Amino acid sequence: MRIARFAHSSGMSFGVVEGEPAAGVSGLTVAEINGHPFGDLRFTGQRWAVADVRLLSPILPSKVVCVGRNYADHAAELGNDVPKEPLLFLKPSTSIIGPNDAIRLPPQSQRVEHEAELAVVIGVTGARRVDRAGAAAAIFGYTCSNDVTARDLQRQDVQFTRAKGFDSFCPIGPWIVTGVDVGDVEVRCEVNEEVRQLGRTKDMIFDVPTLVSYVSHVMTLLPGDVILTGTPAGVSPIVAGDEVVVSIEGIGALSNRVLTLE
Repeated sequence: MRIARFAHSSGMSFGVVEGEPAAGVSGLTVAEINGHPFGDLRFTGQRWAVADVRLLSPILPSKVVCVGRNYADHAAELGNDVPKEPLLFLKPSTSIIGPNDAIRLPPQSQRVEHEAELAVVIGVTGARRVDRAGAAAAIFGYTCSNDVTARDLQRQDVQFTRAKGFDSFCPIGPWIVTGVDVGDVEVRCEVNEEVRQLGRTKDMIFDVPTLVSYVSHVMTLLPGDVILTGTPAGVSPIVAGDEVVVSIEGIGALSNRVLTLE
């Protein structure tokens, strides 16, 4: 099931996206649900063509927990060792944007890069000090994400907060997919239709249940919270005018243009 959050002529709603994404947006509709998507879905009977609404970030989490260096090839390309435990940092909720929103380049950085990542969305039970089985049960679904990074500031600062936390530095979407196996799916990033990153989730150092369990022993994960699971090799600069597309097999494609900060 594909769960979207979208703006329409009457306001904002959650809905279930119907149709085959391979046919393009023109072949998709979204069926409005009453309230939030957790628990039993109750449809209102309203439907829109996806082409006639604006898809928003599919969830607004209380926090975005990110995992660094979770692919050995990415750790190596930046000259870092593989961590013995998951390396965690946070992005603020204000960094979140949705599909087709603009990534804004801040004047403080001269080198901003893309990082295509699988994102995990936590379900209604949340997660606090759970084991692997409990972690799997706590997952609501998955979406695409881009851990946009000011690489020069990351190298300059001891913490990752500034480099990762600018407004618009966390695109997620286009929707949340439930009931899928993400143990071995392709993670791809294209910039202006050129493939920059191409990896598979089977190459993660720490798999999804391990990450959810680990994070839950540090902080309570609330319903709707998001975990970004790390990026494969191939990160590279993005500049104003670029179109960045993060695609994850079985989930969808997240497209964002790049603009300077006005």
